[in-house]
Amino acid sequence: MGNFTKSNRGLRSSMLKQQNKRKDTSVRPRKQFAQHWLRSEKVLEEIITAAELTKSDRVLEIGPGTGILTRRLLPEVESLVSIEIDRDLCKNLVKSLGDKDNFLLLQGDFLTLDLEHNLSSFSQFQQPNKVVANIPYNITGAIIEKLLGTISQPAKTSYESIVLLIQKEVGERLTATPNCKAYGALSIKVQYLADCQWICQVPAKAFYPKPKVDSAVVKLIPKIRETPVQDPQLLENLIKLGFSSRRKMLRNNFKSIIETDRLTEILKKLNLNPQCRAENISLDNWIQLANLLREES
Repeated sequence: MGNFTKSNRGLRSSMLKQQNKRKDTSVRPRKQFAQHWLRSEKVLEEIITAAELTKSDRVLEIGPGTGILTRRLLPEVESLVSIEIDRDLCKNLVKSLGDKDNFLLLQGDFLTLDLEHNLSSFSQFQQPNKVVANIPYNITGAIIEKLLGTISQPAKTSYESIVLLIQKEVGERLTATPNCKAYGALSIKVQYLADCQWICQVPAKAFYPKPKVDSAVVKLIPKIRETPVQDPQLLENLIKLGFSSRRKMLRNNFKSIIETDRLTEILKKLNLNPQCRAENISLDNWIQLANLLREES
């Protein structure tokens, strides 16, 4: 795994703007990395505004690509650590931005890269406190899990905020509320760990090349729950089982772990309809359900 630091071959800002207008044709987007490069100034502004950056912020960017977001972040923050898997893109970023003192580019796969270990080699770059990134659609779930962790194993590193440009459908699921189609296991798992905010929708035409679907900007604010669930692993298991067949009532999905009559009594204690489905239950009710099942086991 290589890393790139400063270079004396920086390009003038005017040349960078011209490069962006040409859609960075010097390097072709690669399907294997699900590369779709943002080219909308309006969306960039939405992302920067949502991040609420200050000069003391240390930002992590995942997948800088051609650097269009990178260039907007650098003047706003104390430091920026960008992780890019594509070697050719890394070479271009070094040529254009390698002379920036507050910029560190790491070449590698974010999902397997040990950020803390890599940063230990660069004393001027501390652990980032915020994440701002346009991430690949095909590994969105894995990236979010690495940033937040899971209900049973929260991430050791807690960021103040995480602003992501992701597929619209995933954004809808992250911010969904009970009784709607988008509300599911992902909604509950992520909302247990973070407050999720919808920032804006992003049309496919805002990218090069155009993806087949629209995107969205979302903001996640990691949190520690004041009253966490008593048995995190049990809650994870219940969520997985509850959404295993969305059309079935909860009592049918839970038959293998609890008698129907007993579950009915517990649901009534929570003022829930005994015929409810997993998508009808709020996060707080899921936590209460897990706690009651644990207490009565």
